[in-house]
Amino acid sequence: MYDFHTHTFLSDGVLSPIELIRRAQVKGYEVIAITDHVGFGNLEYVVKTLVRDCKMASHRWDILAVPGVEITHIPSDDIDMAAKEAKDMGAKIVNVHGETIVEPVESGTNWAALSSKYVDLLAHPGLLTLDEACLAKENGIFLELSGRSGHSLTNGHVAQVAISQHALMVLDSDAHGPDDLLTSDIAKNIALGAGLSDSSAHTVLKVNPQLLLDKLGLTRT
Repeated sequence: MYDFHTHTFLSDGVLSPIELIRRAQVKGYEVIAITDHVGFGNLEYVVKTLVRDCKMASHRWDILAVPGVEITHIPSDDIDMAAKEAKDMGAKIVNVHGETIVEPVESGTNWAALSSKYVDLLAHPGLLTLDEACLAKENGIFLELSGRSGHSLTNGHVAQVAISQHALMVLDSDAHGPDDLLTSDIAKNIALGAGLSDSSAHTVLKVNPQLLLDKLGLTRT
């Protein structure tokens, strides 16, 4: 199991970072990224906290814990600057909260995220356009299929558009609590429910996560 999008009580989740990592490890996860919601005001606090806890967990337990952020609801013109600051502070992965249909995300957020060399993943992109998927492919930014209620409503659309442009996808839980963490069976069923074939589901769940880890310069020890 690989999951590049989860939350703790540093933003709107339930558990502390170290407890979420522990629960994921017990559940069989190999890699978990903790990516709490950030704006400019809480960016430094979140990143520094996650860097320390993820380092400890990865050293002591059989799991790779990755400190990151999800840049959320900030003006689209400032996304690139926020992403750069996050990376400079020590975030290993930078996600951007995409234009999900269930929240009033500013129009242009998807495009701004996909244009930034500091962004690694666009979470729940909503009604992704062909041009956005093409830009994701060109810039090596991963698109997300979401396991979270509401955000998952456009999974089928995202999958179809991403495949048409050969853009890379991963599937994440967007967990806010321990019960949100996925099992292998549930993750596969979400992928199949988005219209993926067995082969494409395998690529999204097993192959592409390794490509994302390579992009991030990370390996499991």
